[in-house]
Amino acid sequence: MKTLYDVQQVLKRFGIYVYVGKRLWDIELMSIELDRLYKEQVIDQPTFLTCKMVLKREHQIEEGQANDK
Repeated sequence: MKTLYDVQQVLKRFGIYVYVGKRLWDIELMSIELDRLYKEQVIDQPTFLTCKMVLKREHQIEEGQANDK
């Protein structure tokens, strides 16, 4: 699992589709949904941590692009 798409596919397995309209907001909402799934013990720790790392990287990329504008 290396991309935002991969994280979307994990969420999709549980019927969670995220589209707010702004990529940065989508990433933040996906992170919240992952936290909820992990808290409820629906996903295991390795999946959770991998997804969170991908989202963190994507968030940093988006923030960098926003600062460049």
